[in-house]
Amino acid sequence: MTTAGPSRITVVGIGADGWEGLPDRLRSVVRAAPVLLGGQRHLDLVPAVPGQVREPWPSPLRDGLPALLARHQGAGTVALASGDPLVSGIGSTLLGLLGAEAVRIEPGVSSLALARARMGWSDEESGSLSLVGRDPHLLLRALAPGRRLLVLSADETTPGVVAGLLVEHGYAASRLTVLCDLGSPDETRFDGRAADWDATVPRLNVVAVEVAGAAPAQPASWVAGLPDTAYEHDGQLTKRDVRASALARLAPQPGQLLWDVGAGAGSVGVEWMRAHPTCRAVAVEADPARAERIARNARALGVPGLRVVTGRAPEALDDLPAPDAVFVGGGATRAGVIEACLAALSPGGRLVVHGVTLETEQVLAAGYARHGGELARVSVEHAEAIGGFTGWTPARAVTQWSLVVRGAS
Repeated sequence: MTTAGPSRITVVGIGADGWEGLPDRLRSVVRAAPVLLGGQRHLDLVPAVPGQVREPWPSPLRDGLPALLARHQGAGTVALASGDPLVSGIGSTLLGLLGAEAVRIEPGVSSLALARARMGWSDEESGSLSLVGRDPHLLLRALAPGRRLLVLSADETTPGVVAGLLVEHGYAASRLTVLCDLGSPDETRFDGRAADWDATVPRLNVVAVEVAGAAPAQPASWVAGLPDTAYEHDGQLTKRDVRASALARLAPQPGQLLWDVGAGAGSVGVEWMRAHPTCRAVAVEADPARAERIARNARALGVPGLRVVTGRAPEALDDLPAPDAVFVGGGATRAGVIEACLAALSPGGRLVVHGVTLETEQVLAAGYARHGGELARVSVEHAEAIGGFTGWTPARAVTQWSLVVRGAS
């Protein structure tokens, strides 16, 4: 929610070189501010100004920030941030709370820009992700042989965590370069391989990773249809080929939200989120053991932010944020489930429902007759040994109803 107000806050990016690294114009802005906010480390970098009120960010930040901003509304507040405030910084949070018209950003050089300069890596040939305040398993989605990654560290422990995840997932030969206190007179660098990483590094650092190692036998692609063996499951799993078919119709797009209803092992929600870093998903599963398994699968496949709701549809859907797409992998015959999913979708929203029983097939046929869309049966056969020969073994056919919601005519 955007909170409108007359106050304007200026966010000034400050580098590891501190006060001396700021241009005169921004020094004047900071000195003239009646109120100066920031992390205690940033506040300590600025010389004392008589009469200036200084407050560190509250902890936890998101809970305490609205009250802090309300106390200083209209005061011409200045906030300090590291480097570029819009690179995993406070700038994004303030924009979300106050709106673009109330926040002015004065960026410094980001640690990512400095890290690329030190490594000689262009933006086009390298990726980046932040582990500041985030689950380190996010790294796993980004791994591929030969890829170059810049990782914003949470603290001095992050390089060791990154090294451990690389070793665990077959990339022990990866080269790590940890760039510390970038832009300051105390800038240092540590190099080594993930397999034998044991360096003790300063708290402020960026990890440059050159991913190396044999590619997994079944690589975890961002394209839909991971191998079934990528998931921990008890048999309740949307199988690879029909999962790819479902996701093609669900059509993941950046920033959009999926409901994965009757999620089983969570495979559809996981692969929706793997399609883009900003894709979001809620997995709804009635069985508590399966719900826990979904969370484990999400972490193991690099999307720990997948939200798991333990409950039965349609009741469990009541308080969820509105989806852009809905997949129903189980429970379609339960009264009200299809109706609740359709009601939650706005025009342009996508619905895909799977069924393997005659009873579910009747529900899907009725939905197709009433709402239109596409009704298909997906049959897959795999070659398997028959004695000394090879023959086709069919899997259970899946009936698939898919629909794009249209606006009122």
